[in-house]
Amino acid sequence: MAFYDAFLNFVDNLSQDGKDVVICGDWNTAHKDIDLARPKANEKTSGFLPIEREWMDKFIEHGYLDTFRMYHPEPENYSYWDQITRARTRNVGWRIDYFFANTSFSNRVNEAFILSDVMGSDHCPVGIQIS
Repeated sequence: MAFYDAFLNFVDNLSQDGKDVVICGDWNTAHKDIDLARPKANEKTSGFLPIEREWMDKFIEHGYLDTFRMYHPEPENYSYWDQITRARTRNVGWRIDYFFANTSFSNRVNEAFILSDVMGSDHCPVGIQIS
């Protein structure tokens, strides 16, 4: 978790210097129960461990917004599916790919999306539209 804390310190310094901050990528962590199809079955699975989820809470408490959840509070929106179990065909997925923005930038985000119909990987593209 030392890397996560160093990363948070780094982006906090950017924000405190008045910079707009957008962070995107594969975080390998589903933040809330709504972010995976089977939260109870995965409570002891890496990617949904309490310590990982608590760090994401801390990140959000520091003023970084989950841009997808700003526009899409509903369940069953995933960005990753296990290919071995063919989970995508049953939409048994995880939302582990994110765009976070600091509060100074978040008002420029007009939309966030997951392109779940794009094939070719165990992940699908995620994105934001900004003004």
